[in-house]
Amino acid sequence: MERPAGLCGLWALLLCAGGGAAPNEILPPVTNLSVSVENLCTIIWTWNSPEGVRPNCSLWYYSYFGNHQDKKITLDSRRLEEVPLNEDICLHVISQCGTNESEKTLKGEKKCISPPEGDPRSAVTDLRCIWFNLTTMKCSWLPGNTTRANTTYLLYYWHKYLTTPLQCENSYREGHRLGCSFNLTDSRLRHSSIQVMVKDNGGKIRPSFSVVALSSHVVPAHPDIIHLSFKNSNLLVEWKKPGDFLCECLSSQLEVNNSHLSSTLYTTEETKCQNPEKRSQFKITTDLDTSTTVRIRVRTNKYCYEDSNLWSEWSEKGSLGQKTNSTFYITILLIIPVLVAFAIIVLLFYLKRLKIIIFPPIPDPGKIFKEMFGDQNDDTLHWRKYDIYDKQTKEETDSVVLIENLKRGSQ
Repeated sequence: MERPAGLCGLWALLLCAGGGAAPNEILPPVTNLSVSVENLCTIIWTWNSPEGVRPNCSLWYYSYFGNHQDKKITLDSRRLEEVPLNEDICLHVISQCGTNESEKTLKGEKKCISPPEGDPRSAVTDLRCIWFNLTTMKCSWLPGNTTRANTTYLLYYWHKYLTTPLQCENSYREGHRLGCSFNLTDSRLRHSSIQVMVKDNGGKIRPSFSVVALSSHVVPAHPDIIHLSFKNSNLLVEWKKPGDFLCECLSSQLEVNNSHLSSTLYTTEETKCQNPEKRSQFKITTDLDTSTTVRIRVRTNKYCYEDSNLWSEWSEKGSLGQKTNSTFYITILLIIPVLVAFAIIVLLFYLKRLKIIIFPPIPDPGKIFKEMFGDQNDDTLHWRKYDIYDKQTKEETDSVVLIENLKRGSQ
């Protein structure tokens, strides 16, 4: 077979050793290798086939990141990855005839992409996102080392069912951590990922990125205990699973406290629902003569999600047994004295009124007569004095008039 023209030196030895096309031979480098970013963390590398490839070569592309990580062999001259753009990311591409991952002596073409500009110390740290009960995504972080205390942060998120990134509006603070939460109820995302970016509103800090695999960051809500009973010397615990989880997707842990024994933990892996209402049951051998309290928490398991050990909160305690809870006695002892004191006060008040009704006060006769006659005598004397005075005044006036008339007649 005739060797291809235009090749010499090392390339000629690689391509034409043995006088023909060797399988998995390393070809010249790919051309026009470029990189671009879409959405928040979607990085796309594209390239063209190398020059001088023989017609009978089955052209494949071997690509990998630094230290031969995430290796792929594909016919497509394009590679798309969701990668947090927090550091330099470089992709190596090698073209070859065949799919065998033979030992490579050449690095091929390399194209890198750098994170956004800015001081790395200003970017937020410890960015975490948790999908709570398949309904709410909660992302939190710590401020950067060189960030001012009054910095206003913005969080953007994107997943494959969104056309453009959206901004999170529900910001919150938990201790030293800042965060933002948003609704995420699309069931199609259960085995997908979501891209997150946190930056400030003034462009003074370096953006921080994260790609969250939802299958490994799920925390269920706590379950609800709906029934406790003794049956055949066993304690039967029945609870209702949280949210829209399938029974086989959850692992449960029960904490049983017995008055005669220390607290005991029981873990169960559920593979199917035990009844049409999707309730779960568990039997525990315990002493019937003692009081028993039970609480439950759950987590996702390996059957549906990656086991991340993210437990839910504990449920409210359920109790069952012949021994009454000591809290009840304490409450009664505190309430009884209060009720007795209140009853005594009310009784004293009504006894005082009852005494007035049964033994009314005796009136003073002297006061009654004084009121009846004393005022009338005073009024009578007053009018009597007034009449005598008027009579004397008239008589004296008449006498004066008579004397004057007599004097005038004598003259």
